[in-house]
Amino acid sequence: MSNIYWLTEAQMERLKPFFPKSHGKPRRDDRRVLSGIIFINYNDLRWCDAPKEYGPAKTLYNRWKRWSDTGVFARIMMGLEPGSTGMAPP
Repeated sequence: MSNIYWLTEAQMERLKPFFPKSHGKPRRDDRRVLSGIIFINYNDLRWCDAPKEYGPAKTLYNRWKRWSDTGVFARIMMGLEPGSTGMAPP
């Protein structure tokens, strides 16, 4: 696939307050992983069909699952909603 999607640095800066803090071992590049998650969902692909540019499919899935379970994506959507302050809740 040649249409690889990447979030911009400005987009990542806006989203950074919504991500959980890394404890212990640093996470893989959030920009790469989140771009991959968006690409997979937008194109309705299986995790195993993720382009290698986004990293291992297992990493993409695990991060998507963890962030879904802990409400990260819900907080992002609420924080980016028109009329919101755009700030992550404490």
